[in-house]
Amino acid sequence: MSLRGGGVSGAPWDAFNLGIAVGDDPQAVAANRAAWAAAIGVRPVWLRQVHGRQVLRIDEATPEAPAAAADAAWTTERGVACTVQMADCLPVLFALRDGSAVAAAHAGWRGLAGGVLEATVAAVCTGMRTAPADLLAWLGPCIGPRAFEVGADVLQAFGADPRAGDGGRFVARSRPDGSPRWLANLQRLARDRLEALGVVEISADASCTFEDASRFFSFRRDGVTGRMAAAVWRL
Repeated sequence: MSLRGGGVSGAPWDAFNLGIAVGDDPQAVAANRAAWAAAIGVRPVWLRQVHGRQVLRIDEATPEAPAAAADAAWTTERGVACTVQMADCLPVLFALRDGSAVAAAHAGWRGLAGGVLEATVAAVCTGMRTAPADLLAWLGPCIGPRAFEVGADVLQAFGADPRAGDGGRFVARSRPDGSPRWLANLQRLARDRLEALGVVEISADASCTFEDASRFFSFRRDGVTGRMAAAVWRL
């Protein structure tokens, strides 16, 4: 996963912005993306993310920026990296235990509630004729449970009753005007989904993108800002 330092973009995208649709100088983004590709040593495939559940299978013939919208990618090919961008949303990377396939998913709350992890696991397991228990999963940094304030619509999207809440996933809080809000634990919600699918080996980096401005871009914190990337590829 990339961090925000070390690139050539100016404020407010400073400095290693990898997003092309956030208002940054295209030449700066191109330079940052070239540096990212050189750092990982393979060609990243940049998805047109829409907070959905579409999964794209990529290979050496897939263009660097496919036209079709997708929020996840998987591959069995060497030389290409499954890549997702984020600035608070949760990146989830997958690999089969034997290294024969890898995948990456972009899981904001909408995509997570809509089934992007289920769709990604299904694509890999169906394509490889294997079971979810054969997958390893990594949950990357995202907006954390002390910062991710949401409304009742988010609880309802995950089947939680706003009147009852859920202390492990949604912690109730009130705004100064008395309106009800909740703090959501995005990584816990993702772990729930993966465990329900049968993915048993899950690791995580619990860093909060909102709280650590020196390392991470955060849309919720800054509004106009850059994008980081998380990528996985076959050796």
